[in-house]
Amino acid sequence: MGSALTTIGLPVALGIIMFGLGLSLTAGDFSRVAKQPKAVFIALVCQLLILPFVCFGLVLAFQLPPVQAVGMLLLAAAPGGTTANLYSHLFRGDVALNISLTALNSVIAVITLPLITNLAIAYFMPGNTSLGLQLSKTVEVFVIVLAPVVLGMLVRRWRTGFADAMDKPVRIASIVILIVVIAGSIISNSDILLANLGQLAGITTLFCLLSLSVGFFVPRLFRVGRRQAVASAFEIGIHNATLAIVIAQTVLGSVELSLPAAVYGVLMFFIALAFGLGLRLSDRSRADDAAAAVPASA
Repeated sequence: MGSALTTIGLPVALGIIMFGLGLSLTAGDFSRVAKQPKAVFIALVCQLLILPFVCFGLVLAFQLPPVQAVGMLLLAAAPGGTTANLYSHLFRGDVALNISLTALNSVIAVITLPLITNLAIAYFMPGNTSLGLQLSKTVEVFVIVLAPVVLGMLVRRWRTGFADAMDKPVRIASIVILIVVIAGSIISNSDILLANLGQLAGITTLFCLLSLSVGFFVPRLFRVGRRQAVASAFEIGIHNATLAIVIAQTVLGSVELSLPAAVYGVLMFFIALAFGLGLRLSDRSRADDAAAAVPASA
């Protein structure tokens, strides 16, 4: 069961998710980047430069075993998932910016994900030649990440009505399949997961919180609008854990390498929800303070 889930179920689930992403994308989602260059540039700097260093520092601080350390960096290199769009919508972020960032990150990840993963392997597991993402495996990453997205975009371009009609069913199907596959994968690997849960829960929780915080506060520091900062927070804070799991288990052939992403993939939903509620409470507090200040100034 575990082997079938790894070799067939996980790639199929990810393929459906990425195909669904493609159905919702147009060329305009890429060109829209030019209309908000500052917000996009800062978000990309956070995603591609700041987060890997944050994750590297956490890995050293928590003294993770080498394979799990590489798994954490693989997770950090994974682009934002489509779930970020949902959270951004719920907490009044700029969803259009989320879509553009997801589209752009998915393309850039084809280069940065193998690069960061290989650097992590070289640092934590020097001399290991079995886990690296060489050219053939990098091509696999390209196919896994981009091929379904491009196919979905082509379907939308040629059959817009069909793409609109299929958007919701594909989203529902991807969620159902993903839950079934990940649940089955967790059950089939429950022994190794439970043995490492205590060690990984702390670092993945902290990494998620730091990712969300970096994604929100760094753009605000540079005077990016609040709605755009909210979008950036969820785009950077909610990584595509499924992609990291698929690459770890099917491309690199290591269940242990996928453990950080598996633990993170469960915890991030609750952490992101709490972060969003915190932002909402902050908004209300500032609104109450502003309302209270009006009579006083009058």
